[in-house]
Amino acid sequence: MKLTILGCHSATPSINANPTSQVLEIKNHMFLIDCGEGTQVELRRNKIKFSRIKHIFISHLHGDHCFGLAGLISTFGLLTRETELHIYAPKGLKQVISLQMKLSDTWTKYQIIFHELSSKTSKLIYEDDKVEVYTIPLIHRVYTNGFLFKEKANERKLDINAINEANINVAYFRKLKQGFDVENEDGVLISNEKVTKDPVPAKSYAFCSDTVYNEAIIPVIKNTTVLYHESTFLDKNEDLCMPTKHSTAKQAATIAKKANVETLILGHYSTRYDGYDEFKSEAQTVFENTLLAKDGKSFEF
Repeated sequence: MKLTILGCHSATPSINANPTSQVLEIKNHMFLIDCGEGTQVELRRNKIKFSRIKHIFISHLHGDHCFGLAGLISTFGLLTRETELHIYAPKGLKQVISLQMKLSDTWTKYQIIFHELSSKTSKLIYEDDKVEVYTIPLIHRVYTNGFLFKEKANERKLDINAINEANINVAYFRKLKQGFDVENEDGVLISNEKVTKDPVPAKSYAFCSDTVYNEAIIPVIKNTTVLYHESTFLDKNEDLCMPTKHSTAKQAATIAKKANVETLILGHYSTRYDGYDEFKSEAQTVFENTLLAKDGKSFEF
């Protein structure tokens, strides 16, 4: 599982600070999460192939999370894209994008499929044989979701030496990986546990931006491998959290601790601050395993 941060700052973009956008690579998928201004430039800078992006998840309709989408959709068309594009976003974004295309007469030749979100409870919105994606209802100034990406259980690993010793035909290897007991060449039923090893644990990633401190999300993200949680403010500006519906670094760390996640990544920093080390320091007073998102930085788990 690999996470590439394209932008991790709040509100207005600047020369060295892009608004929210990131790419999650999980089980051969490349999911784009949010699409603030400058996203396609950062995709280029990070050498991420546009053609691999087939699913885009938009948390809410504030500009620093979606104003780059119309341009990206247009560029896909200029590059003669044929593969359909799925967009999971709050109800209303389809209307916005359709109006832009209508008034500019730039309809795409590839199909865009909008999955409009309106539920205020966690819902399964995407599933295949390897991955599930759920919404994480957040509390912000407009309807907002985070997203939980979960790998399905991995297959068991074959113990080739034990398999050879048990005289099992290669034709049964697939069933062994799936956890079944099988018969060997002599017709003897062999227990799966004797010839396989436990699989690599499935990983998960929770994206939570933007939101006020909200313990209601804890059951949804419990035991997640990695949590990205917005940390717009430092403790000294906590009084701004409720009016703006944002969180502090320490509040993000408290959610991480109570949800028993393995790793916390902070992001969505207010540009009022000169640096970001203090965000990490404040969070680590509550949750030690805290990392800082930075534009262009990649994390592998």
